[in-house]
Amino acid sequence: MTLNPIQQAARDQFQRQSAAYGKSHILANTDDVASALTGIEAAPGSAALDVATGGGHTAVFLAGRGFSVTATDISQAMLESASKLAAERGFSVDTRLHEAEKLPYPDGSFDLVSCRVAAHHFSDRDAFVHEVARVLKSGGHFLLIDGSVPDGEPDAEEWIHQVEKLRDPSHGRFLSPGAWTALCERHGLRVLRCETAPFKQPDLDWYFQTAGTTPENRKKVQDLVCNAPDSARKVFRIAQEDGKTVWWWPRLSLVAQK
Repeated sequence: MTLNPIQQAARDQFQRQSAAYGKSHILANTDDVASALTGIEAAPGSAALDVATGGGHTAVFLAGRGFSVTATDISQAMLESASKLAAERGFSVDTRLHEAEKLPYPDGSFDLVSCRVAAHHFSDRDAFVHEVARVLKSGGHFLLIDGSVPDGEPDAEEWIHQVEKLRDPSHGRFLSPGAWTALCERHGLRVLRCETAPFKQPDLDWYFQTAGTTPENRKKVQDLVCNAPDSARKVFRIAQEDGKTVWWWPRLSLVAQK
């Protein structure tokens, strides 16, 4: 597997931090996945591909819904965590090590492709969506969940980009709902639902620990929070609760169909 520098940074980051994405991680709650997939059921033999599976929470959820699941990641440590979680829950998932921008599967292989809170790390989102559309069966669905920024909020988008890049240098960029919709439509995917909902980030210190942020960069992020522009304060609802800094991601849920 030959990786470009952006992919290498993501792999190295998640190799280091894989232990932080276990059963106690905030993504272990898959209510967002259940809500997004309302009305989409697995027929007998349905195959799902979970791209950038991380700790495997989405993959295990899909296995519980009756899908035959292939869980992929760029980090071997993450795949091992996903396999362990699946075994503990009594499910079997196939794991594959590869990047998101080049999926090593034949055309029309899957009924569902999911990607949850990972796409902002990808080096080429256009290539990723192209590959999603290619490996989906006709009538199959694409589920994307990720951090986002409202359309038409450039100052807030630049602020969160700086925060995320300092917290985790492997971060790429959040895309707006309009940008994701345009990518899907470019590659022949019809967007059925595209909405954002506020998702609370519980504590700045927890956020640092999850990413292994350096002390130097923690200070820079804290300065950015203290001096956030009004647009960022409004979009991300930055606040203090019990002496802790909290804010709310606009979390995008998008479902498209081929």
